[in-house]
Amino acid sequence: MTILTTTPNIPDGDGFYSDLIAAHDGLSDDESAALNARLILILANQIGDRAVLTAALDAARPKPR
Repeated sequence: MTILTTTPNIPDGDGFYSDLIAAHDGLSDDESAALNARLILILANQIGDRAVLTAALDAARPKPR
């Protein structure tokens, strides 16, 4: 059973990406990192499934070469 959706699943993904980049406009590197951290926590709370969150962490980590 796959618990993590890794195929495109966002309507207007390009539009969302543009909005995400625009949210960082005018922010310092520290402010941008803080925005990313808050967004991750908000989305993690929205998902609410610990197994899915663990799978997402595993998928996002760089793989050894």
